[in-house]
Amino acid sequence: MTTDKDQSMDDQSPAGVFAVKGIDVTPNKDEGIRKVVKKQGEDGDRPMIGDKVAVHYTGKLLNGNKFDSSMDRKKPFIFNLGKGQVIKGLDIGVSSMQRGEVCMLLCKPEYAYGSAGCPPKIPPNAMLQFEVELLSFKGEVLTDDGGITRRIRVKGEGYNSPNDGSTVHVHLEGRCGERLFDSRNVHFVVGESEDMGVPLGVDRAMEKMQKGECCMLYLKPKYGFGKDGKAQHKIGPNSDLMYEVTLNDFEKAKESWELDLKEKLDLSARAKQKGTQYFKVIELDGKNEKALYRRGEARLFRNEFSLAMSDFKLVLQVNPSNRAAHGQVSICQCKIREHHERDKKIYANMFQKFAEHDVKAGKGKRRRGEDSGVMNENHQVAIKRRRRSQDHGQDCP
Repeated sequence: MTTDKDQSMDDQSPAGVFAVKGIDVTPNKDEGIRKVVKKQGEDGDRPMIGDKVAVHYTGKLLNGNKFDSSMDRKKPFIFNLGKGQVIKGLDIGVSSMQRGEVCMLLCKPEYAYGSAGCPPKIPPNAMLQFEVELLSFKGEVLTDDGGITRRIRVKGEGYNSPNDGSTVHVHLEGRCGERLFDSRNVHFVVGESEDMGVPLGVDRAMEKMQKGECCMLYLKPKYGFGKDGKAQHKIGPNSDLMYEVTLNDFEKAKESWELDLKEKLDLSARAKQKGTQYFKVIELDGKNEKALYRRGEARLFRNEFSLAMSDFKLVLQVNPSNRAAHGQVSICQCKIREHHERDKKIYANMFQKFAEHDVKAGKGKRRRGEDSGVMNENHQVAIKRRRRSQDHGQDCP
């Protein structure tokens, strides 16, 4: 590693700076970011993609004019590494640092603010110089209770991720402490990983991963093998676990509105079968998150919307960060509203038809009454004529 003992940035000439100073830390070695270490950091790990990092920095133009500094604000700057929250020069430069390290980073415009600059302080096509100290970093927390922490070693492709019900193909290596207890390729359905001996925490992380991603997952006991441990792997009760997981491929599950009738019937039958199994589980453990969720699914497919929503709400009492359960509650609420609207229309039409029938019946009665009145009147006229004829000795026509 180059240090300030043999390199400096006193020469502000861009050509001179990039010809003799620092090392190139860009992934494709295009010399867009040069780094000089001013103070060595602690031996050990470096930040990974998605890590929350805390730094102090001072940014200057090559003429020495300072345009920004966290030191002036007396507050560390915190961001998630590799997520585009800062310029590329800082994202890449900080990923090369160790905890406690201080370095100088010289960034070409394409790794800074480019041809547009950042007026009024940073002109177009400006090279920038940063002094950065890496104070701390930690993995990305995936659950509200801090039970699953992820650190990304290799970034995945695109932005598409598995959803609940997807079939995923992964390679995983599980460790308890330093001991490797599981290493295999496995495929499973998201939401049912425990059927394949894969802990809940790995299952939960799937919906955050992209194809090709390799990450480290740190699981608290709740998301590992819990209070019972795993005798098969010689893992004791309440053990923390670490899994290295690579998502090789996945087939995304269709959403409910995308299913045809046959697919819905097949899915309903499978959900009913699993629901029956999980009813038995709930009898033994009334707070079993997975069992409550699956029973809710079974009830949802049977159109028992209120009961299903009750199950999903119980899931959220056990684990408020269960995103799938939140989604299912919303679906149940929509289904209940749709059901009520259909009922309103049905009963409204029914009462309308009754009213129309009553109106028609009333008109019929009046018409018959009017016809009867006319007939009676004509009959009376006929009788009067007959009497007059009789009085005059004439016959009726």
